[in-house]
Amino acid sequence: MRIAAWADGPAGARRGRPGEAGAGGGPDGGPPRSPAAASTEAPGGSQPLGRFLAKAAAVTAGLTAAGAVFGLVRDQTIAHLFGAGHDSDAFLIAWTVPEMASTLLIEDAMALLMVPAFSHALARRAANRTGLTRKEARAQDPVRLLVGATLPRLVLFLAVVAALLVLAAPAVVSVLAPGLPDPGLAVQCTRLTALTVLSFGIAGYFSAALRAHRSFVPPAAIYVSYNIGIIGTMVALHALWGVRAAAAGVAVGGLLMVLVQLPSFIRNVGFGTPGGRGAARSRRDRDRPTLIAFGVIAPVIFFAVSRQSQVLVERFLAASLPPGAISHLNYAQKVAQMPMVLSLMICTVTFPVVAQAMAGGEREKARRRVERDLALASLAVLMGTALVIGYAPQIIQVLFERGAFTHQDTLATASVMRVYGIGLLGHCLVGALSRPFFSTARPTWFPAFAMAAGLLVNIVAGAFAVRWWGTYGIAAANAAGISTTAALLLTGLGSRIVAIQVRRVAVSIGRLGVAAVAAGATGWIAGPMIPDPLLSAALGCLLVPAMFGATGTAIRALEVTALPAQISQLTQRFRNVR
Repeated sequence: MRIAAWADGPAGARRGRPGEAGAGGGPDGGPPRSPAAASTEAPGGSQPLGRFLAKAAAVTAGLTAAGAVFGLVRDQTIAHLFGAGHDSDAFLIAWTVPEMASTLLIEDAMALLMVPAFSHALARRAANRTGLTRKEARAQDPVRLLVGATLPRLVLFLAVVAALLVLAAPAVVSVLAPGLPDPGLAVQCTRLTALTVLSFGIAGYFSAALRAHRSFVPPAAIYVSYNIGIIGTMVALHALWGVRAAAAGVAVGGLLMVLVQLPSFIRNVGFGTPGGRGAARSRRDRDRPTLIAFGVIAPVIFFAVSRQSQVLVERFLAASLPPGAISHLNYAQKVAQMPMVLSLMICTVTFPVVAQAMAGGEREKARRRVERDLALASLAVLMGTALVIGYAPQIIQVLFERGAFTHQDTLATASVMRVYGIGLLGHCLVGALSRPFFSTARPTWFPAFAMAAGLLVNIVAGAFAVRWWGTYGIAAANAAGISTTAALLLTGLGSRIVAIQVRRVAVSIGRLGVAAVAAGATGWIAGPMIPDPLLSAALGCLLVPAMFGATGTAIRALEVTALPAQISQLTQRFRNVR
């Protein structure tokens, strides 16, 4: 399943501006803090870390919802203007490029490499600047040296890759969708979407740096601006360019992702130390291998590519099916993965905390944080899965059935979405479990191998299942592959990275799964009883959580029984930091 969704990506809350590296002092310009103090205080020292995370999570939820609204409007506009046919299939094939770029350059690889790299640079800044003058500290600032050593090379490399993709667009389309009857339109769209390789790379770099500084609002705004760019360009140019306007909108949206973060990046991070100074250049040369030594780029890249390759497998298999198959898969994915996106916002906010705890040797703190994240993320995604599966036809009809999107498209998309729903927990766990693996000084190859194993299951199962079940077989293979990866990561994390209690976590998730099955079955039965789809879906938003909560309480699912107290505590914390 695709990782880029209506509002997926970095999200959270913005902190106050950190002080520049001066003659000693903490991030806010005060005296340097000890590691213990740093672990219990938010940036700026103005509030305990728990309160800061509570506020960050609350703002994250609001920004994620805003991004979801604009993403929904984007997909509704695409469905209304272009329906589910040849034109929309051509655009979605071209959209594979930014989807892959989003995973590599914004969500997975870039974040998993650069957030810890900047976290370590910040730690070195705090440890090394005591006794230096402001000018000396600025010249030797590890953060600025890291930026100077990595950002220019990244921009040059991505610009070359984008140019090559533009030139090689016909070959790209032939590889992605060899069975497409008329590839010309897809080639034209691909040349436009290829520009996002550069813009997404810069945006992802900015997001990782800002999130390491615990400045979350600008990264969270990128998907709002991205979707606004697509919507505005489509509305303005669809009559003139057809579906090419959607591809042009993707390019415009990528540029807006950079611009919305640029002021905050300049203010909080900066563009590195200018070249030509002997001491600064020597220090920068020593810091240049930091990213490679710390991140071990190869396993992270391999993991991210394997994860996003699920999209390539689906498009490849669906290209030979009747027109509209790729579109049905796309619309089903977009709706089905929303619970996963909302559940992972917790892990997005806490990832820098886990990385800093691992860097400081605080393994017990990291274990508690990871177990808490897994519990909350599983609770959120399984409750959402029950709603998605129970009310699939009503949700799709309300969201998309208008204009060129017919009732038959609704039925086909809803059926595929129910199959995709089976794998939502797996997608959520992969997103949550991969972060601790990449929080250590030298991430292992285990997540990459686990993701490769899941991808192999996806490929083999999909190749066989598509012959008999078409799009349903493709969706089922996706669920089987990602669930395999999730199981491997869950069993491997406790023995390799963080000593989580795997058995207890698995039992807890199993109880939540029982509650989700009961709630989803209730919605499946009750949904058709109300003819109006909007009213039926609205009542389902009340019925499914109620049934989920009742079943969870009956079987003593700890996450369900403890939820009221957690909500009360979170609300109190947020009130204390307003």
